[in-house]
Amino acid sequence: MRYLHTMVRVRDLEASLHFYCDCLGLQEMARFDNEAGRFTLVFLAAPGDAESAKKTNAPTLELTYNWDPEDYKGGRNFGHLAFQVDDIYALCAHLQQAGIVINRPPRDGHMAFVRSPDNISIELLQKGAALPPAAPWKDMGNQGEW
Repeated sequence: MRYLHTMVRVRDLEASLHFYCDCLGLQEMARFDNEAGRFTLVFLAAPGDAESAKKTNAPTLELTYNWDPEDYKGGRNFGHLAFQVDDIYALCAHLQQAGIVINRPPRDGHMAFVRSPDNISIELLQKGAALPPAAPWKDMGNQGEW
């Protein structure tokens, strides 16, 4: 058995690609439009996984965009996607500058949560040991649900 991908349905493909690629830094690996089924699949990989995803089908994130409007509820009941990051403070600052709410700030230098445009929880985990607590994160409270 081998883990292949996680599929997330998205309402606005361009907003989702902006979030996952431009803000989080994932890379688009493949895209498939299915006119008969009226959907688009976009497969994304983290920068550290992109080369292995091309060669060995390493795990990816599959964004499924159904062309006919649907209302997806309960993003939190999905659970969350988790990404290991080199510098949690720098990424959270970048996300904040892009207008992304940091729902659970990285007060501990180790973990933060944000949400995608489709309300999917995204957990960010510091690579290696936690960074020393630092301003402004150490004193920030939670915002909304994560």
